Parts: sequence; C-alpha cells; structure tokens
Amino acid sequence: MATGDGFLTGEQRKMLKIASQNAENLSSSPKGLSSSPKSPSQLFSEHHLKVPAAGKATNAGIAVRHVRRSHSGKLVRVKKDGAGGKGTWGKLLDTDGESHIDRSDPNYDSGEEPYQLVGATISDPLDDYKKAVVSIIEEYFSTGDVEVAASDLRELGSSEYHLYFIKRLVSMAMDRHDKEKEMASVLLSALYADVISPSQIRDGFVILLESADDLAVDILDAVDILALFIARAVVDDILPPAFLTRAKKTLPESSKGFQVLQTAEKSYLSAPHHAELVERKWGGSTHITVEEVKKKIADLLREYVESGDAVEACRCIRELGVSFFHHEVVKRALVLAMEIRTAEPLILKLLKEASEEGLISSSQMAKGFARLAESLDDLALDIPSAKSLFQSLIPKAIAEGWLDASFMKSSGDDGQVQAEDEKVKWFKEEVVTIIHEYFLSDDIPELIRSLEDLGMPECNPIFLKKLITLAMDRKNREKEMASVLLSALHIEIFSTDDIANGFVMLLESAEDTALDILDASNELALFLARAVIDDVLAPLNLEEICSKLPPNCSGSETVRMARSLIAARHAGERLLRCWGGGTGWAVEDAKDKILKLLEEYESGGVVGEACQCIRDLGMPFFNHEVVKKALVMAMEKKNDRMLDLLQVCFNEGLITINQMTKGFNRIKDGMDDLALDIPNAEEKFSFYVEYAQKKGWLLAPLGSSVADGSSNAVAGT
Repeated sequence: MATGDGFLTGEQRKMLKIASQNAENLSSSPKGLSSSPKSPSQLFSEHHLKVPAAGKATNAGIAVRHVRRSHSGKLVRVKKDGAGGKGTWGKLLDTDGESHIDRSDPNYDSGEEPYQLVGATISDPLDDYKKAVVSIIEEYFSTGDVEVAASDLRELGSSEYHLYFIKRLVSMAMDRHDKEKEMASVLLSALYADVISPSQIRDGFVILLESADDLAVDILDAVDILALFIARAVVDDILPPAFLTRAKKTLPESSKGFQVLQTAEKSYLSAPHHAELVERKWGGSTHITVEEVKKKIADLLREYVESGDAVEACRCIRELGVSFFHHEVVKRALVLAMEIRTAEPLILKLLKEASEEGLISSSQMAKGFARLAESLDDLALDIPSAKSLFQSLIPKAIAEGWLDASFMKSSGDDGQVQAEDEKVKWFKEEVVTIIHEYFLSDDIPELIRSLEDLGMPECNPIFLKKLITLAMDRKNREKEMASVLLSALHIEIFSTDDIANGFVMLLESAEDTALDILDASNELALFLARAVIDDVLAPLNLEEICSKLPPNCSGSETVRMARSLIAARHAGERLLRCWGGGTGWAVEDAKDKILKLLEEYESGGVVGEACQCIRDLGMPFFNHEVVKKALVMAMEKKNDRMLDLLQVCFNEGLITINQMTKGFNRIKDGMDDLALDIPNAEEKFSFYVEYAQKKGWLLAPLGSSVADGSSNAVAGT
C-alpha cells in the first residue's frame, strides 16, 4: 500500500476533502477579499502529520508539508508554512507578506502600485510679493521714474498685498537720505486711488505705526521721520485728518506708534502754514527747495508770455521733474493771466496744450484752480477784480475741456453757478456718493466711518441737507432710512446744533425745493416732527429754527405744520410709522424683540447668538435700549449674567461707548419709577456703574451730555 504519496487514514482523507472545498470557495471569491489561498496539502500539512516514506529513500524524513510534486514529476521544496515557490497557491489569507503586482494580470489595477511621497517646497505668495516690491523700490530710488514704478506694481498684481508695499517703501526710505524720503512721498501720491486704494494706504500706515517700536531699534529718529511721513500724507490728501484720531484708539499710549501720531499732530499739522512747512521739509525730489522751484516756474511763464512759444514752455515744465508740483504751474499761470490781461489767451493756450499732452494731469489742474480759489481774498488786495476774473476763467477752461466740469458748482439754493471753496465742493460730491451707497446697503456703521474719514465735522449741516433732499425725491423706504440715520448720527457724531442748522438750510431753500418736489413742504414738516419724536431735536429747537427764518416765508409755515403734527393725538405712534415702517418696524416692535432676545439669553442662551440677534435688529442707534433692558433684567433676576453679554457687545464694537453711556443715563433718569418695583435698585445700579467705569464702558460721568445730554430716543417701557 506504500505509494509515493504515503498512506492516509480516514480522518486525514476527510480533512483533505474539507480543505479542498475551502480552497475552491476562496479561489472563486472577488478580487481583494483574499490574498493567497492555501493549497489543500498546505492546509493538511499544518497538522504536522509526518507520512512514512515509501519507495525512494531520498524522500525519507521530509515532512509532507515541505514537499510538492511538480507536473514534471520532480519534488519541489517549498517555503516553510507555504505561501511561496513556483506553482504554489501561497498562504491562506496571507496579508503579512510582500505583495507582487503582475501588470499582465487581467485584474491589474494601477492604483495598487506602490507610491512614494516626494517633498516639494511651497512658496508663500506674500513672501514672493515682498521680495518683488523690494526690487521695484530699489529701481525707483535709482531712476526716480514714477510711471515705471506704477506700471511695475500694477503688473505685479496681488493688489490685496499693496499695504505691505506702503510699509516697505516708507521703511526703506526712512533709512535713507531726504531725497529718497521725498521720492517715497511723491510715489505714494502718484499711486493713490490709481494703483493703490485709499483703504490700503490707510492700512499700510497702520501697520507702520504698529511696527514703530521695531523701526526705532534700527533708526534712531524713527518717530520723527514716520510722523513727518504721516503729516505729508495728510497734506497730500492721501490720508484723511481723521486718520490720526482713529489710529490713536487702536494703539497703546506707551507705544512708539502713539508717539508718532502725537508728533505728527502737534509738531507738524498744528503749526502755522503747516502744509508749506511739511512739503518743503525734504527739499523736493530734485534736490532743490520749493522756493527755487517756484522761482523757476515764474521765470518760465514770464518768458513764455514774451515769446509765445508753447512747445518750449512745455519742455521747461517737463524738465523741472516735479509732476507732483504742477498745480503750482497752474496757479501761477492763472495769476499771471489776471495781472497781465493781454496774456490771458496765451496762458489758456499753454494750459490747454499741457493738459492735452498729459503733461499736467487733471487732478493737478483742479488742484491749481482750488489753491487759487483759496487765496482769492489775499489776491484781491493786489488785483481788485481777482474774484470776478477767476470766475470768468473757470467756464472757459471747462468749455475747452482741460478743467473737469465738476469744479463748476451748481448752487442748489439759487441756481447760480459760482466757484466755491474746493474742500466744501469736494465734501458735497463725496457725501452724495456716501448717501447713495447707504440707500443701497442700509449700513449705518459704514456710513459713519466714511463721514469720519472725510474729517470735516463743520460740514455736518450740509450733509443733513443733502440727505433729506435726496430722500424726499425717493420712496418711503429711503425717507424712513434717512430718519433712522439722523437718530444714529445724533448719538454718534452730530450735535443738536448740527441738526438744527441743517434743517435751517433746508427750510431756507424750501421754495426752490418745491419747484422740483411738489409736496416738499409737507415732507419737510414730517421730517422735522419725526426728529422731535426721535429725540433728535427738542421742541424748543423748533423755536430756535423758526427764529432764524424770515417771518412769512414758506419755511416758517413748515415749522408751524410740524408743531401741529407733534401736538396731535397719538402723534408719537403716527409719526414713527409715517413712512410706513420703511427699513424695519416701529420702535415698540424693536423693544419687544430686544426683550425676547434678552429673556432667551437669560434662560441659558449663548452669548454669540444673543449678539447676532442684536446685530440683526439693524438699529445700532437704538442699542441703548438693549443696555437699559439688560440692566433692569439683571436687577429683577438678581443675575449678573447680563453684564457678561454687555461686555462681549462692547468688546466687539456692537454697542458703542455712546450707546452704553446713554443706556446707563436712561436707567438713572427713571430710577424713581424703577425703585417702586425693585427696592434695592439704587444699590444695584451703583454697583453696575462702578463695574462699567472699571471696564471703560462709560464715556463721561452719568448725567453729563453724550450727544445731547438727557435725550431718551423713545419713551420708557
């Protein structure tokens, strides 16, 4: 019975049969579910059965699991535990061994190929930008070519990083001679609004101020130099004067950046004739003083009047190399035209050709006219007819196309065309844009920021007049938005006098306004009455306004109409809804929403959600009501959790210091009534006031005026 395969017992044959069935099942399973199925003999051999050899002696002593007979009849020694050798199946469910991928296999999947991670250097776009602008700045300092520098910066792209260009340009210039400092200021003026936006200019100077401490380590007089750069930017109208005030709020008083702003304000911008002082501080980019440049301009203009050679005059202007100072050419040319009446045609011809050639830009041309307009009073001492002559030159320049038509101001009051102070004209143009944007966006905080950036609080009445005039010619939505905005402005930046004077200006021009807006008188009366209901104006202010108007004018009649509206029954509710709710709902609805959101927060709500609800109200001018109700609720519930909410709102700028102070004042004013319901109200309120003062929430001692003093935007709850 001995054979080459040895003898098997019945039990062994049964195991072999089971192993064969298992192998068939595994071989028919989908790819990926099994790796290398075991052969029946492998499975069988795992029981370590030694089969007695028979036949050839050479096979004696070899375990069955270590021997396999090939098709050729030869015995093949296989790997221990199977899973190897030519013609073998491999180990059952073998996942530990190395897999070998056969690309000729029908089931070959390239995704199973082994791969190797290759490290690669990732470049930072900001680092690349900073390196590129260094070469642009170095080349500019070498050549002085503003146009090339502007073109290179424009081609570089990455406009979101331009604030870092400002920082690098100024910081590099600070460590060089006056020539480079002047060149840096000239380049900033050239890039302003054309290549770099005004907001990026501001942000660039902000990060310069924040890094002033580091700059002072390498540059001994860094504070003074940076202060002069900021003063020069203000003089060149690329930074608004309000920038200094706003930037101070973001810097610690002990920082070098704060010192820079103080130096700029006190040493440069407050000095007499500060503009001329700042402009000549670095001597000009051509290494000659401002006085020398002015002398050369005067000489070339007189030579031109004698010769009449406009080409030669333009060449001389170009050779001066002071494109940022071409407004002086315009100003002196116009003065010469007034002094020598026969020279006027030649002067106008020169300015026209200089404009057409692009030698004198439109902004420099307008600036030259504006500077002359500012000095007309002094000029009239030497040239009595200076004002009338100047006004005659403006339409000629506009008609010939070398002066922007916006310089000509069409008076809204009397329809007469006249030249006015350039800054006021510019302010009017800017606020019209700001008001239009507000009507589209309904973003009060952004409008307030824009107004502060203009830095002309003396023109607040003009803004009010423009706002209401534009609103009257629109739908009820815009009228409601205008009334809401007045309440916010009164709290934040407008005084009661500003608003009263604005209404006086409106009422003085009411007859002319009625030519364009048929119902102007009734609309103005509603705006006046609404202002009183919103506590923007007090009833006594109506008397003051009326006293400033002629006795029997239509404006006086409008004031009387407003008084009648206020005296009517339920006037408050009617006037609050006079525009149909406009952008939102009546103040009573706002109070209900505030109460609900505070109750929800007090019962376990999340601070972030409460802040978002306050933000969604869209009534920042009414946030003092949030403060008032939060404090009352804290007193009633004997839970100081509301203070945490107020702290977060204050930190995020959601509730301003003015609104916070007004809310506390409203609690103080109603303390007698409050004490009837909450016996210890005064004690709790004193604690809250002390806490608020420690946290810096309050602008002034309670009881003093914030915007108007004792105003309550709405009657108490």
